Amino acid sequence: MENTKVMTVNNNRYRLGYHIMGPAGWINDPNGFCYFKGYYHIFYQFYPYSAEWGPMHWGHARSKDLVNWESLPIALTPGDPEDRNGCFSGSAIVKDDTLYLIYTGHHYYDGDDNPDHFWQNQNLAFSTDGIHFEKYAHNPIIATAPDDNTQHFRDPKVWQRNGQYYLVLGSQGSDKLGRTLLYRSKDLKKWNYLGPIASARPEANEGYMWECPDLFTLAEQQVLLTSPQGIKADEHRFLNLHETGYFVGRLDYGRPSLADRSNFTELDHGHDFYASQTTLAPDGRRIVMGWMAMWESNMPEQADGWAGALTVPRELTLKSGHLWMRPARELKALRTATMLDQVMHLEQPVTLRPKHRQAEINMTADLTTTSAAVIQLQLKTNQELVTLTYDQANNQLVLKRGDRPDKRYAHLTQSSAELQLNVFMDTSSLEIFVNDGDAVFTERFYSETQPHFEITSNQVIQGHVTLYDLKNHTVAF
Repeated sequence: MENTKVMTVNNNRYRLGYHIMGPAGWINDPNGFCYFKGYYHIFYQFYPYSAEWGPMHWGHARSKDLVNWESLPIALTPGDPEDRNGCFSGSAIVKDDTLYLIYTGHHYYDGDDNPDHFWQNQNLAFSTDGIHFEKYAHNPIIATAPDDNTQHFRDPKVWQRNGQYYLVLGSQGSDKLGRTLLYRSKDLKKWNYLGPIASARPEANEGYMWECPDLFTLAEQQVLLTSPQGIKADEHRFLNLHETGYFVGRLDYGRPSLADRSNFTELDHGHDFYASQTTLAPDGRRIVMGWMAMWESNMPEQADGWAGALTVPRELTLKSGHLWMRPARELKALRTATMLDQVMHLEQPVTLRPKHRQAEINMTADLTTTSAAVIQLQLKTNQELVTLTYDQANNQLVLKRGDRPDKRYAHLTQSSAELQLNVFMDTSSLEIFVNDGDAVFTERFYSETQPHFEITSNQVIQGHVTLYDLKNHTVAF
């Protein structure tokens, strides 16, 4: 019998100050990211009765500015015939002044305890106020997967084009390879299957299941952002249990196919980023958020009655086939005080001591006088928490954590006369944006004492560093 006692947080030692969390319990994938009646809405996979994964609900928060978030009541609760064992991930769209959610219903077979024996369908819910949702009376809107599919059939992402609606679904073909399916509708209720637009190539290392697909246009090209499972590690690439990344191509709605698609590229190189979802801001920017965790990650906050969080919102741009990901410009409103703003001389280590657990660092290092600089940014207390090292000679970044042995790597796609770091620290998270989002690392860390930063270099380098105090909104969640 399912637990019906809602979790509460029993210790705030790791609670985040400006990130979206559940009020307690477990959260994972962001869902339904959209803009409706003056608010950004973000939903998330949520289990309120335990800090472990369980039958998925949709938690909900909204914001007018992507900075100040308000926690709202649960939007979707499983247990109806269309979603008996879980309201899995999905997306949102606005039609006729109504907010529609399209999500996956998860079902286990009666009397079968094997968690891999399940089936999935797609369902609809709607709201006129953006807070209270009603499930569509004639669910499911997509009852079954195509004949050449396995039971993996989930995570719809919907959009409108030329007066019609389209959605992509994550799936696994009968060949046990990941793929993305395309559907079309005139009314969001009756859907026609058009076919797969992209599939993992048998000769390539592209995964056995593609979760959380998201398809959008940037720089007149289509980007398929997805989270494949089963991509094998390849030296310094694909080192997480599951990956999040993208293909760039041209969507041919007639065939259908993602023509001339690129190879799969990781979006974030850290240990803790998965299941991203985007929305289009009113001003046309493409904004993305991800789950700030990974399935194999250790989550010490579970002992405190909660687990998981979402990243800060980030802006995506596409240049020369590469997705750049930088903090949303609205995040400047988090700054409450400038603690340091000075020229930096890396002749000896520079120590930065934030006053609080919420802080932002902007650092620029001049590389015009050297070709072999090794610059290190370290977050530490009396021990190493997170260390990022940049090696100018090979344009490589290496990140290591004090609590795990496996490093993470990235190469900058463009050489530059300077190294820029934009770092967001929260109570138990670190998000590092390198050279305006050319490379990004997302990390969780756990310390009960105030950490500080140290910057070192093997060369005499000049630069500039700014340290900001940031708002703490923990009480909102």
